[in-house]
Amino acid sequence: MKKRCTWCENTFELYETYHDEEWGVPVHDDKTHFEFLILEGAQAGLSWSTILKKREGYRQLFADFNVEAVAQFAPDEVEIMLQNPAIVRNRMKVAGAIINAQKFIEVQREFGSFDKYIWSFVGGRPIVNARESMKQVPATTPESDALSKDLKKRGFKFVGSTIMYAYMQACGLVMDHTQDCFRYEALSGK
Repeated sequence: MKKRCTWCENTFELYETYHDEEWGVPVHDDKTHFEFLILEGAQAGLSWSTILKKREGYRQLFADFNVEAVAQFAPDEVEIMLQNPAIVRNRMKVAGAIINAQKFIEVQREFGSFDKYIWSFVGGRPIVNARESMKQVPATTPESDALSKDLKKRGFKFVGSTIMYAYMQACGLVMDHTQDCFRYEALSGK
C-alpha cells in the first residue's frame, strides 16, 4: 500500500488520484492555472473534497475553463449557473470567477502568459519543502502573501493568502508532500 500525505488517507478514489497525479506537480499551462484559480476560489469556506466532486460540473459550466469564454459570461448565464447544483452556487464566487477571467487575460497580455507571472513569485522554480508532517505546513507564507497582495491590487477576487498558498501547492509552485509520502522523492528531485 502506498504511503500518502495524511490529508489524503482514508478518503475516496478521486481524492487519492488528485494527490497522486496532480498535487504538487509544477504547472506551466495557462488553462490549468486558470482552472485552479477558479477551483481554489470556489473552495473558500468549503472542503477540497467538495470541489473535487464538483470539478466536472465546473468544467461543463465554465466552458472547460476557457478563460476568454468565462470573461464574457453575461448576467443571464450567471443566473442559469446559479441554479445548477453541479457547482458551488454562490453568486459572489461565480461573479468573482468572471472578474478573475478578465484580470487573468490582462496579466497574460502584460507578461506574455499567466505562467510567467505566477512563477515569478517563487523565482521560477518550485519551493521544495522537507516536512515531516502536515502539521508543519503553514496556512500562508511570505510568497503567498506577496502573490495575494499583487493579485488583489490587480482586481482579482477570492485570492487571499491562504487560498493562494493552496493554489501554489496545487500547481507545484510549492512542493509540500511530506517526506514519508511516496510522491516526495519524485517531486523533490532528491
